[in-house]
Amino acid sequence: MALSSSKVSLNLFCFVLFMFFLIDGSFSQLSENFYAKKCPNVFKAVNSVVHSAVAREPRMGGSLLRLHFHDCFVNGCDGSVLLDDTPSNKGEKTALPNKDSLRGFEVIDAIKSKVESVCPGVVSCADIVAIAARDSVVNLGGPFWKVKLGRRDSKTASLNDANSGVIPPPFSTLNNLINRFKAQGLSTKDMVALSGAHTIGKARCTVYRDRIYNDTNIDSLFAKSRQRNCPRKSGTIKDNNVAVLDFKTPNHFDNLYYKNLINKKGLLHSDQELFNGGSTDSLVKSYSNNQNAFESDFAIAMIKMGNNKPLTGSNGEIRKQCRRAN
Repeated sequence: MALSSSKVSLNLFCFVLFMFFLIDGSFSQLSENFYAKKCPNVFKAVNSVVHSAVAREPRMGGSLLRLHFHDCFVNGCDGSVLLDDTPSNKGEKTALPNKDSLRGFEVIDAIKSKVESVCPGVVSCADIVAIAARDSVVNLGGPFWKVKLGRRDSKTASLNDANSGVIPPPFSTLNNLINRFKAQGLSTKDMVALSGAHTIGKARCTVYRDRIYNDTNIDSLFAKSRQRNCPRKSGTIKDNNVAVLDFKTPNHFDNLYYKNLINKKGLLHSDQELFNGGSTDSLVKSYSNNQNAFESDFAIAMIKMGNNKPLTGSNGEIRKQCRRAN
């Protein structure tokens, strides 16, 4: 009889636990086919806008990819980075890692408008950012991967959370990079692969100034060339001058970023940290010699990062406009 009661209690516990997860939206999983019935043309709609934006300005590909990174690293991939400040809430846009740095918000607005015209009230801004990041890579010659979807949008954003150090700064040490990515559930291998995103895009003088004047593990001719566009003195209009992150093929997604690191020609201090006599040197060498391996690992890591603490089920909302909550 005691055994029977035990079984009944166990079964009841399992049932209650199951019902809890069923009710709790966080139990929902992302899926490649999430919009297959509800919005089958979402990919076509997103790519049409991304394709035009990247064709006009290749740098935008790097900007849209970076939006996805910065969104996911602050409280998960929830579209919070897109929210404008309000009188009652300071969001992520004006945080130190994002202010005067993140770009592409108007492209996301255009994508949202296009998607809403196809299937109103269905696709989240968080999912749009994830798809746009993939399409940016593909439009610049990089790998394709199937984006998992079903994220919902956060109703709030936090300036303090974005300023808390979760986003690794461009002067990071290797240990800081490893630890910041680990905190997001990403391995060292994921971190090195995802850093390859710097094969496209540009950076402001304020971000790389210290490296080109003070670092010793930098090719001297490379440093002098960058110094012409980025003077040592700060606080002038030239702070906003930009340089390409990959000086070889800045508008093509490939593995030359890693070759640059081996030649001590990484633009950012945090870039060069990946190849500076540390534990990640072998991965950099591997990716520099094998573009297919890099692209495969990059795609895997992007999917993994995109699964970071999404709002799903009944959590969050589907914003009508990406810049503000409903």
